[in-house]
This record gives sequence, C-alpha cells and structure tokens, in this order.
Amino acid sequence: MHIPDGYLGPATSAVLFLIMMPIWWYAAKVAKEKLGNRSISLLSMLSAVSFLVMMFNWPVPDGTTAHMVGGVIIAIILGPWAAVIGVTVALVIQAFFFGDGGILALGANCFNMAFLLPFAGYYTYRFLMRFMKKDNPTTEAIAAGVGGYVGINLAALAAAIEFGIQPYISPGYCPYGLELAIPAMMFAHILVAGPVEGAVTGMVISYLRKNRPDLLKIEKLDHAEG
Repeated sequence: MHIPDGYLGPATSAVLFLIMMPIWWYAAKVAKEKLGNRSISLLSMLSAVSFLVMMFNWPVPDGTTAHMVGGVIIAIILGPWAAVIGVTVALVIQAFFFGDGGILALGANCFNMAFLLPFAGYYTYRFLMRFMKKDNPTTEAIAAGVGGYVGINLAALAAAIEFGIQPYISPGYCPYGLELAIPAMMFAHILVAGPVEGAVTGMVISYLRKNRPDLLKIEKLDHAEG
C-alpha cells in the first residue's frame, strides 16, 4: 500500500501533505495533554510493531503486494490520535531509511495509513461494541477484527483512488485509471491483507482482554480537552 515517488503528481502530493499538517498538529496537541510516561513507552513499542509488520509484503496474484499496518491495534489501545503519531513515525523511518514509500508521497501514505485506517477501524470497533457484551474477549475480538478489516480496506481504496485519478489530472505519473487501480488494490486487500489484518487485530485485543485488561483501560487519545 506504500505509494512510491513518481506515481502521484505534484498537486496530489501537495494537497495530501497540506491535509495532514493540521492532523499532525492536533495529534501532537492531544498527545501533549494526555500521554503519560507509561503511555509514551507503550506507544513507542506499538509504533515499532507497526513498523515491523509493514515491512513484510506478500505478493498477490494480480501483480500488487499487501501488508499489515497495525494502526487499529494502536487506536484501540491508546486512541486514534495516538495511532496517527505511531504509524506516522513508522512511515517516516521507512521512507527515509528503507525506501519503502516515497518521501514526496509521505503525506499521501500518512493520510491513508496513519489517519484513515486507524480512525475508520477504531470507530467501527466502538460502534460494534455498543451492541456487544463488554469485557468479553470473544465479542471484543470480533469487533476489533472487523475494525481492522474495515480500516485497511478503506486505506487501500483511498490509495487506489489517488493512483487512479493521476491520468486525468497529472498525465505522466501513474498511468492506470480508476478502472484498473481500484480492482487491483481492492482484490489484494479484500481477500488477503484485510482478513490477515482483521484476524491479527482481533487476536491481539482478545489476548489483552484476557491477560492484560489494564492496557485496554488506559486513557484514550481520542480528543483534546480544550
């Protein structure tokens, strides 16, 4: 799902980077207000986990690759704004030191994976938990798994649209229109990455509910105080 440089035109890259700037600012504001020492250590560890799982790409028969992100796990444990910070840190390190995702495309990659993915997954999880038994590892695993599945597929759809609009607004960059970009991306994520992301997210949250419920009771970074 990482977008390399050379696939998005300057306009798309600039707009998505500008969109991310207030998101990063607000995430930093919430973190400054709510992150304690314990939460900072946990966020650092979860960011490292996100970095590691994103480095493992699986080839998919349609010619693309898929990978986990782990953003919904961070969002459920620490809140979606913490996930913005954690996944952004992972994406920055990957782009600058490992060439996984373009530097000029960093705004787009962060918008898709550090913003859309954790927020969609977290609020899907929260919505489902309104109708399920609280403190039940099985039902919470289902809600978290669905959240992980929804989050990664929405991020993949956003990336596909960003690819697919380039022939119309920035000829010379990604040559594949929406009719090719969307099926290629969504096939990989609906059938491969989505189920894996959902299953792992559900298992991690279920394990924490059974063995470390205190970690799920940490104050969430879901909004600022003022």
